[in-house]
Amino acid sequence: MVLLQTFLKAFRFVELTQGPGMRVFQITDKREQGFTLMEMMVVIAALAIMAAIAIPSFMSMLPGLRLNGAARQVMTDLMAARMKAVKENNEVRVFFNSPGTNQYQILDDDDNDGTADTGEVFTTKNIQDEYHDVTFSATTNPIFYPRGTAYGTTVTVTNTSGSRDVKVAITGRVKIQ
Repeated sequence: MVLLQTFLKAFRFVELTQGPGMRVFQITDKREQGFTLMEMMVVIAALAIMAAIAIPSFMSMLPGLRLNGAARQVMTDLMAARMKAVKENNEVRVFFNSPGTNQYQILDDDDNDGTADTGEVFTTKNIQDEYHDVTFSATTNPIFYPRGTAYGTTVTVTNTSGSRDVKVAITGRVKIQ
């Protein structure tokens, strides 16, 4: 019983009796719940200081993130061209810097003559629609054959943070280096 009374006093409980054999306990501290204005101002100031420290380093990371994103986009489009060549059993060609700078066209070449004829589907992509500071250059225009192989090339994607190479091997494998 002494232990119970010590516990109740430590946590500011007071005993209220409501009849024979019944015990009811209530907290005596009536302090309002919540935060004071001063506590809120200290937290906001701490968050502002952390943001001021973090934002410059985050901004310096953005060019590298855009470069990696652009290289992944080019790699994904080249892999999709390879899959399309296998699926449709004809050549798929990718023309870099065509029709304009920083654009590339993916041609589903049904008659395998290397030019866009009537009825052949081609898609034009502009790398700077998503990645405004990125440019690219290619050694040659890759061709993907129906067996999954390719006439290989290297596409170099560049911006202020550096460059990344997207390589197409003769086996048709596309990877970023």
